[in-house]
Amino acid sequence: MSQRQHYAETEVDAPHDPLLTVARLAALHRDDSHVVHEQGATWHFCAGALAEITVDRRQVHYTCGTDRRSIPWTRRPLDVVADLLEALPVRRWRAYGWAGFELAEAQAGRPPAAGAAPLLHLVVPREEVRITAGRALLRTTGPDGPDRLAALLAGPAPERVSGQRGIAGLDLGVGADQYLKSVAAAVDEIGAGAFEKVVLSRVVPVPAAIDLVATFVHGRRHNTPARSFLLNLGGLRAAGFSPELVVSVTAAGLVRTQPLAGTRALTASAAENHRLREELLADAKEIHEHQISVTAAYEELGTVCEPGTVTVEEHMAVRERGTVQHLASRLSGLLAPGLRNWDAFAALFPAITVSGIPKSAALAAVRAYEPVPREMYGGAVLAVDHDGELDAALVLRAVYQQAGQVWLRAGAGIVRQSTPERELEETCEKLRSIATYLIPAPTP
Repeated sequence: MSQRQHYAETEVDAPHDPLLTVARLAALHRDDSHVVHEQGATWHFCAGALAEITVDRRQVHYTCGTDRRSIPWTRRPLDVVADLLEALPVRRWRAYGWAGFELAEAQAGRPPAAGAAPLLHLVVPREEVRITAGRALLRTTGPDGPDRLAALLAGPAPERVSGQRGIAGLDLGVGADQYLKSVAAAVDEIGAGAFEKVVLSRVVPVPAAIDLVATFVHGRRHNTPARSFLLNLGGLRAAGFSPELVVSVTAAGLVRTQPLAGTRALTASAAENHRLREELLADAKEIHEHQISVTAAYEELGTVCEPGTVTVEEHMAVRERGTVQHLASRLSGLLAPGLRNWDAFAALFPAITVSGIPKSAALAAVRAYEPVPREMYGGAVLAVDHDGELDAALVLRAVYQQAGQVWLRAGAGIVRQSTPERELEETCEKLRSIATYLIPAPTP
């Protein structure tokens, strides 16, 4: 791309439900690359690619117009990614995408095991819609883009999702026996001093095709996520309701993270939920798991923040997330001079709450106990801005679809006091946050 690109921008009314509006845009781009990202009070939709960056197990691949490069990485592929983004010939760019769990291995200088999925996939879109409080900012590089997007937003109200609920034959107990054995073995290793905490997960296949857009809308109606997302990038489709932030960085350099650890179910009964909440707040195992996660996050922030600026803003509150309630804390600090948003991301990725303590030993345990790579599960959905802002939300409570396969995945934090039966139950509680709301694909 020889000339510097810029977006034409228009602001218009967005009178309809933003969830249904972005879902309609995603449905119209069902077979094209697109991302929906709910971030606080703003809904983002983007499609197409002015620029694209992927990281695999050997190289960082970059495409921007006619500029196509593959750059070998040696120790820290995110340094290459950051440099490429800073040099983009696109004014006021914003990138969207995801980072896979195994990216942490690459950042540590250990090439991950062979696999087809990328470790990171980012796009700078050709067109973008940002909806906040009934107004929409339209950004596009196409000559007729603003008018076309404005017409879509001004049209009739999008239809609400209806149709059959539930997937016949979905068994949330798949792999339970092996999971129980793995948890018991991990508890023994913790007792022997191998590590203090590890998060082990299991995969649940979905035995039918699903309507991903309808599932996203239906699931979002019944979840209370920190972030939600719907994407189709590089053949991988996913929808999810992220319970927590891995890390956010503001343009001014304020770094935040929000570890969630400690879980009980969330039911239809207010009285039962209160009982479970009190049980959670008094459970020594859950409190220990949460506290060591907060301590580890504090230490990780300390590696990239100015001395004396790291604080615990909120400690051990209870957050409701779909079919579960969690113990939650929030920490922050000021990014140290000379460091970039990607340095903060690298310090906190993957989240302590999906890896373990110490992180290097926990990552080795995950490799040993889990038969297939996590890829997007346990990674992050990303939004990165030209001004230094970065938002990375944890990929959990999600459904994944690729090459004709559909699956769910959930895990639980294992510490010395863990019992295999309770950890298995916890994975089921988490799976219901998405499994309950799957909508089958329409019959041809």
